[in-house]
Amino acid sequence: MPAASFFTEIPVPQQRTFHGDLFPTTLSPKPNTAKLVHWDVSGLTEAIKAHKPWLDSLLHKSGAILFRGFPVTTASDFNDVVEAFGFEELPYVGGAAPRTNVVGRVFTANESPPDKKIPFHHEMAQVPKFPAKVFFFCEVEPGKGGETPIVLSHVIYEKMREKYPEFVERLEEQGLIYTRVLGEEDDPSSPIGSGWKSTFLTKDKSVAEERAAKLGMKLEWLEDGVKTVMGPIPAIKVDKEQAAQDMVQQHGGCLHRLERCPEQSRKGRHLRGRQTFTG
Repeated sequence: MPAASFFTEIPVPQQRTFHGDLFPTTLSPKPNTAKLVHWDVSGLTEAIKAHKPWLDSLLHKSGAILFRGFPVTTASDFNDVVEAFGFEELPYVGGAAPRTNVVGRVFTANESPPDKKIPFHHEMAQVPKFPAKVFFFCEVEPGKGGETPIVLSHVIYEKMREKYPEFVERLEEQGLIYTRVLGEEDDPSSPIGSGWKSTFLTKDKSVAEERAAKLGMKLEWLEDGVKTVMGPIPAIKVDKEQAAQDMVQQHGGCLHRLERCPEQSRKGRHLRGRQTFTG
């Protein structure tokens, strides 16, 4: 049965058009499918498996798919949907955000206080291998705020190259070096407050060193934590599927040569947080 028998594209006010394509593509259950499909989670996962090539083509064309109006209400439901796509899982090793595993492949997105702003960034851009795809799910809608804004990286690249060509050329030539100073435990007040135990998923320093080495990361142990140095790594990467160049980096607000990031706070003689430099 064709995908159009199950899914229908709907408009949402937040959609934008880039290069003639809507972003994001928004899918909803087709109204007349009630007799054809039992729209519970199992019905949705079966429809995803049956029409994955079509969904992949939509994702490739648009850059993001918003599923709206489907019976996904719990973290377990969400995990079933993620599993239905069959994408390879990437372990969260080297990430900066404090997160808790909820069920299966589902983690909390960020556990910092709601007044902390999280700028646009790429997931785990500070390590060589980062996720090719990221899923989001809202279980409890907040009364105010809480949205997860998204942007198209290749559009950012195009606009940056047009407005700041010399800076982008420097990024392309030199890459980026990321440095972070991590405490032993998580800092719940910061969006990038993972301690080294959470970052490397271990309490053993030797295991942390092994996992850091696999990422190409250097560790310098401090009295109350560790300093990590990564890079230089590419700041501009080519999306082979899209045949487009993307700005791939972490918080733009931390892209300085000598200045301290706003999130950083002093502890002892070291600056807790992240700094990013051109290579």
